[in-house]
Amino acid sequence: MIAGLEPAELPADAVEVGRIGDAWGVKGWFKVLSFSAQPEALFSSKRWFLLPSERGARTFEGAAKLAIKESKEHSDTVVACAHEVLDRDAAQALRGARVFVPRSSFPTAGLDEYYWVDLIGLDVRNRQGEPMGQVRELLSTGAQTVLVLEYSVEGETQERMIPFVAVFIDSVDLPGRCIHVDWQSDY
Repeated sequence: MIAGLEPAELPADAVEVGRIGDAWGVKGWFKVLSFSAQPEALFSSKRWFLLPSERGARTFEGAAKLAIKESKEHSDTVVACAHEVLDRDAAQALRGARVFVPRSSFPTAGLDEYYWVDLIGLDVRNRQGEPMGQVRELLSTGAQTVLVLEYSVEGETQERMIPFVAVFIDSVDLPGRCIHVDWQSDY
């Protein structure tokens, strides 16, 4: 374990939100490669949980908790510093670590705003009540976000994409775990 990192259990509601990149400066700051263009979850949580990189050098094992002192946007990236990371060498030792934040610490989404993590796994039905599939992932195409659905035809897994825009999305029922769409099964 890296000096100062506290071993911890990954929370049950942990969501991977980024990875630690290089050290930034000499006072223990580090760059974070956020998985979101709007990294509010990183900024709202003062407790990050780390898992070692899946590939490359591993400087620690198991889950660790990192107490964040400050995180902010800088140019086109996120930079952060933690109480336990005091110099460039310590920041460099975190390189590649996967960053998780408890879902419970995400800021509340606004009206008609959704976190991608909340949409994954939802069933999708069209206006006729036909099942369209289940959300496997979301893609950002620049112009819009696209739902990638997975469904089965005669035992064979198929994929369907539906733009996540108001003209095609009638409603999102998070408690009911369903998205209702204006889309035909033969599209």
